[in-house]
Amino acid sequence: MKKKFKAKGIKGGLTNYGDPEFSSYLRKSFAKSMGYTDKTLDKPIVGIINTASGLNSCHRHFPEMITALKRGIDSEGCLGVDFPVISLGEVYLSPTSMMFRNLMSMDVEEMIRAQPIDVVVLLGGCDKTLPAMIMGAISAGKPYVVLPAGPMITNKFENERLGACTDCRRYWSKFRSGEVSKEKIKLVENKLSSSSGTCGVMGTASTMACIVEAMGLCLTDASSVPAVFSERLKLSEETGAVAARIAKGTIKKIKKVTEADIHNGLVTLLGLGGSTNALIHLTAIAGRLGVQIDLKKFNQISEKVPVLVNLKPSGTNYMEDFYYAGAMKAFLKEVSPFLKKGTTTIEGKLLSNVIKENAKSFHDTEIIRTRKKPFEAKGGLVSLFGNICPKGAILKRSAADKSLFETTGKAFVFDDIKEMAKLVDSPKLKISKNDILVLKNIGPKTSYGMPEAGYLPIPKKLLKKGVKDMIRISDGRMSGTAFGTIILHVSPESAVKGPFAAVQTGDKIKLSVKNKSLNLLISNAELEKRLKKIKSKEPKISRGYLKLYYDTVTQADEGCDFDFLKYKK
Repeated sequence: MKKKFKAKGIKGGLTNYGDPEFSSYLRKSFAKSMGYTDKTLDKPIVGIINTASGLNSCHRHFPEMITALKRGIDSEGCLGVDFPVISLGEVYLSPTSMMFRNLMSMDVEEMIRAQPIDVVVLLGGCDKTLPAMIMGAISAGKPYVVLPAGPMITNKFENERLGACTDCRRYWSKFRSGEVSKEKIKLVENKLSSSSGTCGVMGTASTMACIVEAMGLCLTDASSVPAVFSERLKLSEETGAVAARIAKGTIKKIKKVTEADIHNGLVTLLGLGGSTNALIHLTAIAGRLGVQIDLKKFNQISEKVPVLVNLKPSGTNYMEDFYYAGAMKAFLKEVSPFLKKGTTTIEGKLLSNVIKENAKSFHDTEIIRTRKKPFEAKGGLVSLFGNICPKGAILKRSAADKSLFETTGKAFVFDDIKEMAKLVDSPKLKISKNDILVLKNIGPKTSYGMPEAGYLPIPKKLLKKGVKDMIRISDGRMSGTAFGTIILHVSPESAVKGPFAAVQTGDKIKLSVKNKSLNLLISNAELEKRLKKIKSKEPKISRGYLKLYYDTVTQADEGCDFDFLKYKK
């Protein structure tokens, strides 16, 4: 018989001193040093994971959100306690925040498990934060609810709307081509990120927040209310109250992520034209459940689910427009035929009932399109397979140049990031707009830790000729805010002697989005011959977290989780 959840409060998970009564006595004594009374200490405890940091600008509004959370928790007769874990501020971490996602998941898992917490609120947003916390919370096994940070709002420069970070990349490309001066790029720099909150486009942070809502892990609209709006504080208070009701047992059906939720997450990702990174994160989350995402089945879903959302980088609008247009209420109504609606939410409601409740909500069909008039006829992402990516590669076709979808071109290969940085802008570079840029050795098992370097810069000599896009292939990632015909997550990666390592400058590569294929046009014998000569480029690390990382991190098609953290029966 399944055990019912029962809150334990301050007496939960006592420190082991060999005497449980002494442990309880000592714990309460130290708690009282913070001003708590016996009455307060008898309440169920709702933990709040605080991912704020002076090096995480996306989360600088969290003190207000935590205050509001505690109001909601207190209103239901529980005690709200916040505690810190690792904070992953995307742009502040070297070599990449991805290298530390699994570390954060371990921190979250162990702190949830070790501390006297009955229910936990996962408060975060910046990029790898939400997936890391969900991975950790699933493995910890205690009830949890999610509260995303919310997106930042846009600003204006010379009467043009600007928002991080698609516009960051657009202006930087203009600067590299000589269209924008040093003085102007500095002025743009001051306007791009105008408030707290995550990137204001459908990048990784917003994609993951929307997926979280589709999976029923947060309250309605929690994915999209702008970070600085008062509604976000009201949502925080309501989230705190829901978490407390779970702790008290008022909400009896405890939300657990299922395979059906993962399916709904994939449908949401495709329908949003969301970030390529989200597929890695969903794969890792699924792995914590013992569920495997099949990239060929993913393609089958992608052929059915259209892109409905006109947001950057695939479209023209921003997250605040998405919110005004009806947000996930409108989106879920439109993708409902593709969803598994028997799933539940953190409030214990059926997803099908939530969709029905919101069916008559306001819906701007220009920004959130209908199924009959979609933004794109097919899903935003597609998996590719071939002799250089036998376990898959990913293309965000909704943000790519469709004229390049059926192309055979000559490879121009950079062996790693350093070589690319040295050569890409050389005026002597022998390259044409019809060539295919290839960057190797930036996968998970490299010293770079699978950075967002897959958005290869177009060589300056081509930029100055007006070239805006080229096919670019790597075993790394790109930001969810980026755009272009960019093939990523080539698996297995080149550093572990995957066949991608065999690509050489001058080779012909054939891309067919129609056939879901990517192939190096050489014989199998020649491919094998080249691979025998290649040496592994995995770094040799002798200690610390990096040794753990390199020894156990999996490939992109497995979510880049640590092999020992995946669910095992």
